[in-house]
Amino acid sequence: MLRDDDPPARKIEKLGRINEVLIDRIDRLEESRGSAWSMFQAAVALEQEVLTRTRQLEQALADLSQRNRELAVARAAAEEANRSKTRFLRAASHDLLQPLSAARLFLAALSDTAMNEQQQELTERLSGAFESVEQLMHAVLDISRLDSQRIEFNRQPVPLSELFRKLATEYAPLAEAKGLKLSFVATDAIVESDPVFLRRIAQNLISNAIKYTNRGGVVIGVRRQKKTIWLCVYDTGAGIAAVDRNRIFEEFQRLGHDAATPGMGLGLSIVRRACNKLGHPISLDSEAMRGTVFKVGLPPGDTADTPSPPQTETPTRTLRGRVALIVENDHAMRRGYELTLQDQLGMVARLCGSTAEAVATMGDEPPEVIIADYHLENGDTGVAAIEALRSRLNLPVPAIMITAHRDPEIARTCAAMGVHLMEKPLRPSELGEALGRVLE
Repeated sequence: MLRDDDPPARKIEKLGRINEVLIDRIDRLEESRGSAWSMFQAAVALEQEVLTRTRQLEQALADLSQRNRELAVARAAAEEANRSKTRFLRAASHDLLQPLSAARLFLAALSDTAMNEQQQELTERLSGAFESVEQLMHAVLDISRLDSQRIEFNRQPVPLSELFRKLATEYAPLAEAKGLKLSFVATDAIVESDPVFLRRIAQNLISNAIKYTNRGGVVIGVRRQKKTIWLCVYDTGAGIAAVDRNRIFEEFQRLGHDAATPGMGLGLSIVRRACNKLGHPISLDSEAMRGTVFKVGLPPGDTADTPSPPQTETPTRTLRGRVALIVENDHAMRRGYELTLQDQLGMVARLCGSTAEAVATMGDEPPEVIIADYHLENGDTGVAAIEALRSRLNLPVPAIMITAHRDPEIARTCAAMGVHLMEKPLRPSELGEALGRVLE
């Protein structure tokens, strides 16, 4: 602060310092003003960038939403196409398997007639051809069912001894034709699974083992490990290379290129699908030139309410002279049943095509067993036929339902009615066995 009595030099010194302070303040003010302007400009630029990025993000979200809608439409179309395919195969299965069933019955009847060598060869070749068509049809229908999201399994206790007995009867001729020894190790194991699909799994594994084994044999048995029962199929074939062990479970994959080996390469694909759906682990071990073993892990089943073993008596002795009422709308199938029941099993067959006809022609002598096709005409079903006949007779007449529809609801209905259920195409030997069982 200047004072009047200060000397001039002192005043000049003080004025100089004041001037420096003022200049410094002005400089700082200019600097702060420039910084604020820069910040303002930066804020404006950032706001523009944010607006641009926001518009780009909104456009990207709109594009993504459109793509999601398109994908949803495509997915819905694919699911509907798959459901349509499943519905078609389910609806067509009856018409596809019906002629195969009739042909099998006719061929079985033909095989029992006197034939010369050439006729026998032709009959055997026809049987083999129908067997191949049947296997392919089963494969297509099985894959369709297993690919369906709405598949429902009928899990129940399955005695492996009974399964082994049926498989031994089914595959012994095939193994014998190749000069192979087919062995089933006796077991009392009971597992929890869907009996139809478990049998299909075992069928495909055994069939595959026999196809690719040229000498030695095939052995089927079980191994218990902690809480798992392993169904094992051993063969003495050429083995499976490590690089092929995943590929063989894909569709239309075959290890060899031998045209003489039958099959389309679908069997192991069905095995994998069925095991995945049922929760059964599957594994394989193989050694070159020593053979292969496939293993399917199965949970133990409840021994309560397990079906008792079937009778061992020859069905023909039990069935001769017994009266069977056949409810079947297909003329070829009716004739096939007639030949099988009368000529092969010695039964008395009464034939009709509908529930109304069955009730009208029943007569005074009631049938001892009813064999009904599930799918009749004009909405009529084998269930209605069996119920009407039992009601008319006021008796729980033993009955067998024949169907090409692999539907759990049909299985539940038959179980509730106490009706034995069989799938097309029929094997005459299995029909005779079933008749012997329900009439014991």
